[in-house]
Amino acid sequence: MSTNAARWIKSLVAVLVGNAVYFSLAPYLPPGARHQPLRLDLGIVVDFWFCLLVYGILNTAASLRRRPRDKP
Repeated sequence: MSTNAARWIKSLVAVLVGNAVYFSLAPYLPPGARHQPLRLDLGIVVDFWFCLLVYGILNTAASLRRRPRDKP
């Protein structure tokens, strides 16, 4: 798989999982952090933060998996 395809898939997974987490937690978030449809508000920023967090977790997991393990 090419690097661009892998990066695109990782980004897609991060957006889908991040949005799933955000919208499942949305009823429990403070009113200011909830997204109102068809508006630019703080909820979009919070949603983006969830997606960015998932992307960081995926990158960290991938780098840990690629790192050679020390043998005792």
